[in-house]
This record gives sequence, structure tokens and C-alpha cells, in this order.
Amino acid sequence: MTSPLPRPKNRRRTLANVRDYVILAIAAIIMVAPIYYLVIGSLKPSNEVLNGFAGFLPVNLSFDNYSAAFSALNSEATGYFWQFFLNSFAVSFVIVVGGLIVNSMAGYAFARLDWAGQDKVFILIVLLIIVPFESIAVPLMSLMSGQRDTLFVQMIPFIANAFSVFLFYTFFLNLPKSLEEAARLDGLGSWGVFFRIVVPNSKSAFATVAILTFLSSWGQFLWPLLMTSDPAVRPLPLQMSVFSAQLPPDWGQVFAFGTLLVLPVLIVFLLFQRYFVQSVAGSAVKG
Repeated sequence: MTSPLPRPKNRRRTLANVRDYVILAIAAIIMVAPIYYLVIGSLKPSNEVLNGFAGFLPVNLSFDNYSAAFSALNSEATGYFWQFFLNSFAVSFVIVVGGLIVNSMAGYAFARLDWAGQDKVFILIVLLIIVPFESIAVPLMSLMSGQRDTLFVQMIPFIANAFSVFLFYTFFLNLPKSLEEAARLDGLGSWGVFFRIVVPNSKSAFATVAILTFLSSWGQFLWPLLMTSDPAVRPLPLQMSVFSAQLPPDWGQVFAFGTLLVLPVLIVFLLFQRYFVQSVAGSAVKG
């Protein structure tokens, strides 16, 4: 007895699934390939790093480039790798934590509170999203010229962020008001409602903002370049540009430096990816 032929509708659905998986696989390869090339290159001898497609082959691998990069940044003259790393970590930590507090409160104020001029201020926030930082960098540099060569000047301008406020605002709009109303009936005030009800139910929003904020703050280059000249407060990305500009460039060490620069971003994403995916999936369903 022969099995029935697949229905045309099922066949079309199967072909559509195969097409989608092929497109996603190609997109994944395109996005992962540069990172793979970076990591493999960091483990190869310098003369084999920039070797076209052969650079993807995992041959002659060792950690010599990493030890050489650490040794090259291990003196008063060159600065210390751990110092550049801690500078970037301290700046990013303050921007992320401070930004989560400030921007979440601002987003909640726009989403739930009624106050004079709310619409006008929110329009201003939305307009600030499309203003590139490069357009305000020079005026901001003049405004904060007294704080040059400090970690403080690398943190403060980036804690409040219009895009983060907008993300929190859109998430809080979709948060059921019944949760807050029930908490108020139980005697919680505004602060209690926010920290004990809103924040615990907004983990995906906080994770999304934390990842995006850390990504942008960890990779800062233009602002530190404008505001720092002392190697003691130089962040890791700026030091990498100085390191890679040395002639002749040792590409194996440069790739090792780049891998160490990317690694914290991957760690942060892996820690918060579950909430990040929940946020994206929730936005897609609500949309």
C-alpha cells in the first residue's frame, strides 16, 4: 500500500521552512565569520594571520600572541593591560548601572505619570535619539574641559540616554496596570510599586538595555580620544588603536588584543541572553 502524497499546502510550508533555514544559516555564517577569523588569527603566527581564506584554517595554533601582547603592555612606558581593562570596565559599569536606574525611572515617568509638559518633553527625547553624538561632541568637550583626563568625564555624559528611555517607556506601556493597582491597594507607595513590582516584572527590558548600553560604552573611542591624553585613564579600545598603530604591526598580537576586547561583550550577552530573547520575542508578539 503506497503512502499518500504530501498535500500541496504542506509541501509549500516545508519548502518555506527550508528556505528560511537556509537564509538564516547564511546570515549566521556571515555574522560569525569575522569573529571566528579574529579568534583563529589571534592563535596563529603573525605571518599567517592575513592570509585570505586560508586564515580560516585552524593550523599552527598557540597562545604566544596573547603572552606577547601582555608583555608588550607591562611597563610604565607602555602602560599596563590590566589598567586599560579596568578603566573600560569601571566606565562601562557606572554607565550601565547608572543608566538602568536613571533611564528606567524616566521611562516609567513618561509611561505612567501625568505631569505638565509631558508630551513636549517626550517629543524632545525622541528627537534626541536621531541626533548623532559626533554633532555634539565638540560643544560637550568645551563644556567639560575642566574634567579632562579623568574617568568621570568618560562616564557622566552617557548615563542618561534617550534611546534607553524610549525602550523602557515602550515596555512599561505594555506592563499590566492591574499589578501596580493591586500593589497600591496593599499600601505600597510610588517608590515601592516601582522597585518591588515594576522592576521585577521588567527583567527582559533591563537586560536588553544593559546589553545595548554595555556594548556602546565598552566600545567608546571618539569621546576618550577627545578627552584623554593620560595613559593612566585610557580605555581599552583607545589603547588598542595606539597598539595597532605601532610599526611594523604585529597582526597576531593585534588580533589577540581584539579578541580580549570582544570577550567581555560576549560574556555579558551570554549572561543576559535569555532575558534579551524574551524581550525581542515579546515585542514581536505584541507588534
